Amino acid sequence: MKPFNRARLKSLLAVGGAAVLLTILLAVPAYAAGDINTVIDSVRNWVAGLLAALATLFLTIGGARYLTANGNPRAVEEGKAAIKSAMIGYALAALSPMLVSILQRVLAT
Repeated sequence: MKPFNRARLKSLLAVGGAAVLLTILLAVPAYAAGDINTVIDSVRNWVAGLLAALATLFLTIGGARYLTANGNPRAVEEGKAAIKSAMIGYALAALSPMLVSILQRVLAT
């Protein structure tokens, strides 16, 4: 088995980040039909998608750090911290529809 190559992981993360950035920038915007609820629903979908994508990225990085720690306590803790951040991101992505519905109720009054 080949030893872990940090330069290769960094280049893979850079390519993945560039792909996500291009997807966000080049995506066709969803034009609202003049209704604030449509705009808020569109924003909710974007936020939930971005949070889930970032959480997946953190989970991947944390898992890679944890698996390649080779007994290094600092690397193990960094991996665990990234995995915890991913779990928080997934929780926020799951709660974003509820938070946006609260925002809709506040704006409707």
